[in-house]
Amino acid sequence: MAQDNHMNASPPVRNRQQWVEWGLRVALLLVLLAWCVRIVAPFMGVMIWAVIMAVVMYPGFCWVRDRLGGRPRLAAMVWALLGLLLVAIPAWLFADTVIEGTRAVASRLQADGHWQVPAPPAAISNVPVFGGMLQAYWQSASENLPALLQQLRPQLQQAGAWLAGMGAQAGLGFLQFLFAIMVAAILLSYADAGSGYARRVAHRLLSEQGAHYLDLVVTTTRSVAKGVLGVALIQSLLSGVGMLVAGIPGAGLLTILCILLCVAQLGPGLVLIPCVIWMFATDSQLAAVSFLLWSVFVMVLDNVLKPLLLGRGVNVPMLVIFIGAIGGFLSNGFIGLFVGAIVLVLGYTVLQAWLDELPEQPDAS
Repeated sequence: MAQDNHMNASPPVRNRQQWVEWGLRVALLLVLLAWCVRIVAPFMGVMIWAVIMAVVMYPGFCWVRDRLGGRPRLAAMVWALLGLLLVAIPAWLFADTVIEGTRAVASRLQADGHWQVPAPPAAISNVPVFGGMLQAYWQSASENLPALLQQLRPQLQQAGAWLAGMGAQAGLGFLQFLFAIMVAAILLSYADAGSGYARRVAHRLLSEQGAHYLDLVVTTTRSVAKGVLGVALIQSLLSGVGMLVAGIPGAGLLTILCILLCVAQLGPGLVLIPCVIWMFATDSQLAAVSFLLWSVFVMVLDNVLKPLLLGRGVNVPMLVIFIGAIGGFLSNGFIGLFVGAIVLVLGYTVLQAWLDELPEQPDAS
């Protein structure tokens, strides 16, 4: 009888041991994953951006690789150099305009001891909503600029702190872009092996649907990169060129601001319209009208490019892109502006695809 009781008690003990062993394995796996995430977390935004750039550049990379005799490493180096030039040239223009603007202000103050502001044009009061307030402040600045600056000192300090923070974010974003470009070049040099690895992971997670969702992610990433980020960069670059040619003070800093606004789907008009007003107030009629026509062309350009580049690949509300861009910028700085928009659009698109696969519920009536 005792032997029978012992035999009946053995299976529960064995089951408990198995559960304990399984719990220990899961706990160790979670600890390992948490440790890995903690190590990679500082570079997470840059790594995601590098993967996105590698996915977007892959078709062009294949074209260059075939022209170079099938040498992937050499093609990756070519793409890395092109990417570095695309980042370095705008950064150089930005730094150059900021330095030149600072020198101009310093030399004017050293020569005259003050900065003479011209009187406002009479037409400035006809500007809707804020024309009267703008004329009053402009008139005060032309009559007694030091008194106006003293009056606006708290607001100017806040604006200066914001501009300093924005400049620091732009500098950090520049370094992150350089690092991401190099990582993307390494990923492209091992693109075939990486594609196979991604497909194995997708199949392991989603079985037969893994390849479908992976293709959806790739298509969506390329469409958003071209239709949102590509259009934003084109508009910002054209805005910067126009401001640089027109001699707008701080054209580099204003170009960075245009990038933020364009990626967030607000457009460059919030920067270009004040610049147009400045041109009409301080420059010749021909130059002001020319800059106005250029600004109108740049502001409406996205209405032509977005349907061609974005509409073919993915249909997503602009609110999703706006939230992704602003949320990414607030959480991960300048590079998060681009990563956040793409990641949130990816999540939205995958969720929509998953919901479309669910069987339709019968009508309750």
